[in-house]
Amino acid sequence: MTRRRFAVRAGLAVAAGRMLPEFAYAQRAAVTAPLAADMVWLNANENPDGPPQASIEAMVRCLPTTGRYHYQEFRDFYATLARSEDLGPEQVLIGAGSSEVLHCAVDAFTSPTRPLIAISPTYEGPIDTTRAYGRTVISVPLTTQHTADVKKLAEEAAKAGGALVYLCNPNNPTGSVTPKADIGWLVANLPPDAILLVDEAYHHFADTPEFESALAYVRQGKNVVITRTFSKIYGMAGLRAGYACGRADLIRRMAPFRNNVISYVTVQAVIAALEVTPKVIPERRARLLKTRAELCAWLRGKGLGYIESHANFVMIDLGREARPFIFGMPQRGVAVGRPFPPLDNMLRVSIGTDADMAKFKEVFWSMYNA
Repeated sequence: MTRRRFAVRAGLAVAAGRMLPEFAYAQRAAVTAPLAADMVWLNANENPDGPPQASIEAMVRCLPTTGRYHYQEFRDFYATLARSEDLGPEQVLIGAGSSEVLHCAVDAFTSPTRPLIAISPTYEGPIDTTRAYGRTVISVPLTTQHTADVKKLAEEAAKAGGALVYLCNPNNPTGSVTPKADIGWLVANLPPDAILLVDEAYHHFADTPEFESALAYVRQGKNVVITRTFSKIYGMAGLRAGYACGRADLIRRMAPFRNNVISYVTVQAVIAALEVTPKVIPERRARLLKTRAELCAWLRGKGLGYIESHANFVMIDLGREARPFIFGMPQRGVAVGRPFPPLDNMLRVSIGTDADMAKFKEVFWSMYNA
């Protein structure tokens, strides 16, 4: 490596280092001390169920063996996860949560001459990473139905002459779904040198025939990469496991930017979770959809608007500035989502247990009427 190339890489590393604390988006909900002993955490789109029991047992069993790296076992792990998506191991990249593989996509597919084109508002990780590198970000506002403006995304990609197009579906923070027909149109109309990056962190929670995973386009060999995570429905946010799926050549371009292998303990938790997926996922999905529906019914009863959600959170339209709630509710024992400009009158609330939501309603309504 030449001194010049080393300096460039070092500069990028410094930029990324400055940016890394900003990756803790889920913890930026303005929670200040002192915290209530019984704080209800509805700020980070976590799953209160935690890891499946099978995963907990697997982690306990493997702990005595963690004095070794176990690198020789990771190849089988990659193959197991790939099979769960009906893909080959060469089509999957595993990272520390989906944040890492999203970061890898930015590293691989943007450059000083290749922008990131993203819907807005959306999850900020890829956007902030791109900006930290000094690269261009082009924002395309959501439609009035809170869906991606796919024609505008394609238009901007064509003008750029090559780009990474980022689309979170279902979207964070709105919880809205971009219809499958629109995704299909976008895949068919992207310019040849554009890559579509679809973040499907919340795909398990979509409850509409309009949603369809973009994984089929990966299997068809299109210029599509999707990312998924074990942080949400699997309840493993603190274990940090996520992955990207894509054509083998696209995964090879992303792989050099992955930092390292994930924890061996996490590997065992994921393997165990995959084994119980047919039972655990339907149960957790049904429970969350029920609690989400009950919250929405309560909001309607109070005359409050919200964006129809297909994620494990709801964006509530307060009809007034949301920041007093964001900063004030933690002092009353309920942490809620961070601000999401320009949706300044909206409050994002994660779906917790029924008891969590009861406390949220009590605290929120008392503040709303104060």
